[in-house]
Amino acid sequence: MRISTVTFQQNALDQMQTLQSDLATTQNQLATGKRIQSASDDPAAMAQVNQLNVQLSASQQYVTNGNTATSNLQLEEQAMSDATNTLQSARDLAVQANNPALSASQRQDIAAQLQQQLQDLVSIGNRTDSNGNYIFAGFASGTIPFTQNGGSVSYLGSSQVSQIQIAPNQRVSAGDTGASVFMNIPAGNGTFTTSGALTNTGTGSIGVGTVSSPALWVPDTYTITFTTPSQYTVTDSTGTTVTSGTFTDGDAISFNGIQVPITGTPAANDTFTVAPAGNASAFSTIQSLITTLSSTTLNNAQIASQIGGALQQMDSAITNMSNVSASVGARLNSITSSQSAAQTTQTTLQTNISQLSDVDYAAAITQLNTEELSLQAAQQSYASIARLSLFNYLQ
Repeated sequence: MRISTVTFQQNALDQMQTLQSDLATTQNQLATGKRIQSASDDPAAMAQVNQLNVQLSASQQYVTNGNTATSNLQLEEQAMSDATNTLQSARDLAVQANNPALSASQRQDIAAQLQQQLQDLVSIGNRTDSNGNYIFAGFASGTIPFTQNGGSVSYLGSSQVSQIQIAPNQRVSAGDTGASVFMNIPAGNGTFTTSGALTNTGTGSIGVGTVSSPALWVPDTYTITFTTPSQYTVTDSTGTTVTSGTFTDGDAISFNGIQVPITGTPAANDTFTVAPAGNASAFSTIQSLITTLSSTTLNNAQIASQIGGALQQMDSAITNMSNVSASVGARLNSITSSQSAAQTTQTTLQTNISQLSDVDYAAAITQLNTEELSLQAAQQSYASIARLSLFNYLQ
């Protein structure tokens, strides 16, 4: 078979270009550390790498989301701690004020301190994060959650909070609404509230009361009326007599599965009210205590009754904040566990991606040496054969 000089040269050139291309590819792999430079290098492996990268990106986003939620929850945790301390200080002042030996002026001084505690509590409720978003406003993070108008504090925030995804099938609340923390606190003992009429003239004061038999409790507004200092009648909201009996100082009046203690000596026609518990805010509790201590018309028994109710309400508010704080701590622990699992997942994904796409340096260097040797041999053989001519054999 005859091979023309042009054909020979073209074939040799094609072979050397192929070797040079292979050599360049290997050099690029060694320079970048990547075995796969494009999908054409290994389509099946590239498809797997792309899928693993999607999973890796999602896992990294979950960690980022967890960091955001952690930051918000830690700010809330600190705010809850400060609010609890403020309420505890207010409670201490209430205990101090529950002393019949105090003068009206001394009670006014305590009321002034409570006014500062109220302002501090509102300020805590209106705290913001580093971006200026209100911690307790829920979805309405750009709206100041609490506004104070005289002694009344209103909540303007949202009733819902953001849910942040921290794992493929797990979301956590990034905060709590101001309504659930400061406003919607069960009044009284959680079942009913007690109060004494402002027109009472005796020294009797009513306590918070307890539920002795929940099954017997019938929610209604009941009035305890003393016909004499030692005789009482309990009527419901329709005026129907529920029970009646005799009374001595310190007795607990029992009816419909509840007990309400009364101390002191009520006067004839003094009345006390037992009503179903609704909700009260931490702000209104402090404000009602301020109003009580600022009054110049209430007698010691009335003051004692109202302070007792305020103390119970503060205890409920502190308990509520403690429960919210526990929930925040549980969410923080959940985020930490989720992030730990995500980091383990990311390590596995990165290992798999590396195994598929990273270059094997030992094999690549061996291949590079082989390709260099092959190219050199091809170049030398071409140069040697290209010098051949029939004239070399003519004598």
